[in-house]
Amino acid sequence: MRRRVIFGCSGTTLEPQERDFFREVQPWGFILFGRNVKNREQVHVLTDSLRETVGDAHAPVLIDQEGGRVARLKPPEWHARPPQAVFGTLYQTAPEIAGEAAYLNARLIAGDLAEIGVNVDCLPVLDVPVPGAHDVIGDRAFATDPAVVIALGRAVIDGLMDGGVLPVMKHVPGHGRASCDTHLDLPHVTAAEELLSAADFVTFRSLNYCPMAMTAHVVYDAVDPKRPATLSPRVVRDVIRGEIGYQGLLMTDDLCMSALSGPLSARAKAALFAGCDVVLHCSGVMAEMAEVATEAGPLEGPWLKRAEQALSHLREPVEFDRIVAEARLKELLVA
Repeated sequence: MRRRVIFGCSGTTLEPQERDFFREVQPWGFILFGRNVKNREQVHVLTDSLRETVGDAHAPVLIDQEGGRVARLKPPEWHARPPQAVFGTLYQTAPEIAGEAAYLNARLIAGDLAEIGVNVDCLPVLDVPVPGAHDVIGDRAFATDPAVVIALGRAVIDGLMDGGVLPVMKHVPGHGRASCDTHLDLPHVTAAEELLSAADFVTFRSLNYCPMAMTAHVVYDAVDPKRPATLSPRVVRDVIRGEIGYQGLLMTDDLCMSALSGPLSARAKAALFAGCDVVLHCSGVMAEMAEVATEAGPLEGPWLKRAEQALSHLREPVEFDRIVAEARLKELLVA
C-alpha cells in the first residue's frame, strides 16, 4: 500500500539504496529539483525509474516550474518562462491579452513537463502580496489585487490541465503577508480574520476546484496563534476545508524548511494529524526520508479517495501547436 508522503531523490539517477527504499516504503509520489535535472532524456529515464519503484506508471511526479526565479528546468535545454507578475502587469492595461498569455505560458510549461514524464506542477501561486512583506513571494505572485490573481490563476490552471499536467495551488491559505522567508524562519501574520478572508483566502476559495493544494508554513494569529497552517488542525479544518471549501488533495510545503521545528518525524506526524493528506520531503537525504517514513502511514480511507480524485483529473493533452503558441506568446508579451 502506498504511503502518505512525497519524496525527492539525491541526483540525476536513482542510487541502488534509493531504489530499494522507495520499493519498500511505497511513497505516493516524487518531486524533482535542479539537482535531478541534466537534459530531457536523462529526466525521462529518472521519472520512469521512480515510477518503477512503486509499480505505478501514473504515479505523481512533481516539480516547481513557475517561471522567473523558481524554475528547475532552465535554458539552454528549456525555454525561460516569465514570472507570474509579468502577466499581472499586462492585465492592468489588457486583461484579455494577459489571460491568453498566462494560459499559453502554462500550456507550454505543461508541454515541457509532459515530454519528460512530469505530471504535476506546483503552480499557480495564488498568494496576494502586501506592502512590507518579505519578497520570497514577490514577483512569483500575479498581483496585489485578488481579482487579478483569481482571473490569471484560473488561466494557468486551465493551461496546465489542457497540457496533461495537474496544477497545485499554493500556498494555502495565503503567504502574501509573511514577514520572512519560510525556508529560514517562521512568520506570524497578525491581520484580522475578516481582512484575511477578504484579501488572502478569497483567491483559494474562488479556485477551490484545483485538484491539489500546498499549505503555507505561516502562523495566522487570528486563527491559531500557536501553529503554522501546515501543522494546525484549526486552520486546516476551519479555514482550508471550511471557509475556503477545499476538498481536493492537500499536501504540505517541504517539511525540511526552517519555519518548522523539531524532528522531521514529529513534523510529519503533526501535519498529518492536522488534516494534510500527504507530506512533502524534498532533500533526498536518505536518513531524513527514513525518519519521515516512520510517521507517513498508509494512504487509505478519505486520504486515498482525495488522492484518487486528484489523479482522475489527468487527461490526454488537448491538441496544440507549440511553435505557433511560442510565437503568439512572444507577440502578446511585447504588446
